[in-house]
Amino acid sequence: MSSRLVGVGVGPGDPELVTVKGVNALRAAAVVVVPVMDTGERGRAEATVLHYVGAEKVVRVVFALNERSDRARREAAWDAAGERVAALLRAHGSVAFATIGDPNVYSTFTYLAQTVAELVPGVAVETVPGITAMQDLAARSGAVLTEGTEPLTLVPVTAGAAVLKDALNGPGTVVAYKFGRQAREVAAALRDSGRIEDAVWGSALGLPEESIRPAGELDGAPLPYLSTLIAPARRGGGRGGKL
Repeated sequence: MSSRLVGVGVGPGDPELVTVKGVNALRAAAVVVVPVMDTGERGRAEATVLHYVGAEKVVRVVFALNERSDRARREAAWDAAGERVAALLRAHGSVAFATIGDPNVYSTFTYLAQTVAELVPGVAVETVPGITAMQDLAARSGAVLTEGTEPLTLVPVTAGAAVLKDALNGPGTVVAYKFGRQAREVAAALRDSGRIEDAVWGSALGLPEESIRPAGELDGAPLPYLSTLIAPARRGGGRGGKL
């Protein structure tokens, strides 16, 4: 029987937002891998997973989640993580990898699956979708992501503030991920594009330290790395105006 690696999206942090299919996949796997930084502390994915499976089933694997300047170090960390998961697959046959959000949206699972597929020929790779931070923030803040024919643009601000500025000058709703370290630049881009009034940002969604605020309150102070921003489309014409 071939080994099986399943990427399971466990949502942005609220354990109640893990899907039934996701819970079943976590429980069916022999081992559940959770990513941690090299400091080794419990991450958001692990905290969510522990609501549904016992700690004895969870294995922490170190990933260079925040390493951007040293490519060699990052590649070495990825190789080591891939080898660790490959060994777990050979020993147990089925491994679930828990990732915050969705495994196909800016997830560490993408790179892990590529590495493991080379190390374990014939491994079956699957994913279980998860609720994303933009969906959760929209629900908690009342921001409507899309109406009618509006496009939706998702931008990781780690790509640079210029990418966000281009998106804000276009049509539709813009969602920015991972903007906490560039909060000042993000606020400036929103003001320059005239889109700060209706925008909202949030962090630690569904957790005790949750924060959801109007973007107009951004003052340049540092924010959590995984902060999410929604700048809704410019809307007019009444109900159904963009159908």
